[in-house]
Amino acid sequence: MAIQAGRIRILNDVAPRAEGAYVLYLLQQANRAHFNPALEFAIEEGHRLGLPVVACFGLLDGKSGFPEANARHYAFLLQGLADAKAGLEQRGVAFVMRKMSPAAICLDLARRAALVVLDRGYLAIQKRWYGEISAGVDTRLVQIEGDVVVPVEVASGKHEYAARTLRPKLHRIWEEYIQPLAPRRVSHAAATLGLASEIDVTDPDAVLAGMSLDRTVPPVKRFRGGEREARARLEAYLAGPFADYGSDRNRPEAGAASHMSPYLHFGQISPVEIALAVRAAQAGGAEDKAAYLEEVIVRRELAMNHVFYTEGYDAFARAVPEWARKTLAEHASDPRPRTYTEAELAEGRTHDRYWNAAQAEMRETGYMHNHLRMYWGKKILEWSPSPEEGFARTLRLNNRYFLDGRDPNSFTNVAWVYGLHDRPWARRKIFGTVRYQSENSLRKFDAKSYLRTVEDLCAAEA
Repeated sequence: MAIQAGRIRILNDVAPRAEGAYVLYLLQQANRAHFNPALEFAIEEGHRLGLPVVACFGLLDGKSGFPEANARHYAFLLQGLADAKAGLEQRGVAFVMRKMSPAAICLDLARRAALVVLDRGYLAIQKRWYGEISAGVDTRLVQIEGDVVVPVEVASGKHEYAARTLRPKLHRIWEEYIQPLAPRRVSHAAATLGLASEIDVTDPDAVLAGMSLDRTVPPVKRFRGGEREARARLEAYLAGPFADYGSDRNRPEAGAASHMSPYLHFGQISPVEIALAVRAAQAGGAEDKAAYLEEVIVRRELAMNHVFYTEGYDAFARAVPEWARKTLAEHASDPRPRTYTEAELAEGRTHDRYWNAAQAEMRETGYMHNHLRMYWGKKILEWSPSPEEGFARTLRLNNRYFLDGRDPNSFTNVAWVYGLHDRPWARRKIFGTVRYQSENSLRKFDAKSYLRTVEDLCAAEA
């Protein structure tokens, strides 16, 4: 299938450099060798120009590293990059990885490139990298969106109020984008270019050991990175637990979640590939499929819309809507029956054993079910000395322990706790008219069974 025109952005509209030695692809968000529109576009252009294709990745660590990333995140990332390297080289695409920023490696290798291709992400740091590259590249520069189903600006030209306002816009056009992507054939080998990597990512554990980073949050055993692992998990999920997704998706103990979010966050699987697989699944009915597509497309792309159109999406004053900030301020001095320090929250030392279990699952395994994430966040607001501090704590804990932390979904979900994409509800202490979530919400699932599940999961990480 052709790559949809809506995915393609020309950032520097000049002819490819005539003396260029290769087509360069900055593989930074879409860390995979298959079902990757940016890679397939680069391969198409390489064939057209009679040139090999080089993919590159810039690895940051130390003080210049990706904000808030730690050993847990880097281990998963490196496992995925080892998989991507193997897949790229098997296809005849060279892979170059160096210890420098994505912008720096791209600008360095672009000096010999006829054409430069970027993939796309919507976070502020990614926009900054793309801006640096756009300012410094003097040949043709093209950006291809491959990590949402419908590109953000195609879906909507403004910040959407809620899922109900974005949903019909996506539904009207998503069939054009939920299409297969056939792998292109690489026609010119890259082996003779003589480009060297500073990092041999075939041994991700060795690379991780040599990095300067926060090791207080260790890697997890529950999840391993890589596109092969992502596809294997998806295949097993669709053959079994997916059959009950429509009825069980809000029950954390039921095992109905697909656990695709870390793989989506690191670009190790395409959301379009997931959507196609869900539609084709033998298990599950129309309700299950519709509910899953709602989550992987509408809800996920609402988060992309939020961070793209909100400058300061990680700040309480910018991310939380005015009505919610106002009502929270009116109740900021309300007595808190209980407050906890951030350390107590991180260690799960509260009076609420179900909240503590959810925190333990996140802290030890890097994951928490979405239903519990909502309860977890609302309680941090209730137990913090102020709304602003609650917001900051929630975001810090979220980004520190979740494998899919530091993601548009993370920033959006935390802001939702404080009123984003929601409406005023009945007024109550501390929350004002921001939605409250009580312990009664735990009655919707078998909370005691969930406790046992968490105990087993944490024991497996020990």
